[in-house]
Amino acid sequence: MIPSFADLARASGACRKWKWGVKLSLGRRERLSFAGLKMDDDSAARVVGLAYTLRELDISRSRWGCHVTDEGLYRISLAKCAGKLTSVSLWGMTGVTDHGVVQLIARANALEHLNIGGTFITDKSLYAIANSCPHLKSIVLWSCRHVSQNGLLFLVNRCRKLESINVWGTRVPIDCFVELLNINPGLQIK
Repeated sequence: MIPSFADLARASGACRKWKWGVKLSLGRRERLSFAGLKMDDDSAARVVGLAYTLRELDISRSRWGCHVTDEGLYRISLAKCAGKLTSVSLWGMTGVTDHGVVQLIARANALEHLNIGGTFITDKSLYAIANSCPHLKSIVLWSCRHVSQNGLLFLVNRCRKLESINVWGTRVPIDCFVELLNINPGLQIK
């Protein structure tokens, strides 16, 4: 298996057999991270579409700029691997809103770990996550300023396996955290 995207790109341009080898290598990947790479909707969807055994996907924004938007999340949700994803990170993706998250979550119902911190989601995404992700163990909502107490309560009520929630930087009142702990006493609130 070829470890880096740069090597994969160079290898795929060599000849047909190498191109086939690159597709085979991508297909067998269980983890994929675009951190530090310039990726857009088209390239991210194309790469994820080839990775049919993918379990962990990191599309976090880095200083170089991974620019995946709602359209890219929609196209990623159509990939064969979407239903098998157990971990997705969209940290800091400012082009991501409820529209893209809801579409991805509708197909990625095996999620256990979700990082959507720094995005512009609202309670609409939390409702979709609560209804579609029964196996969710941890969620990062760091600096998601548009989520409310109602959305958090709904999420914790529906996701009974939830162990950890990061709500730093949200605009929910302190007494909400007490209510969350009343619903799930073992919940770690960060």
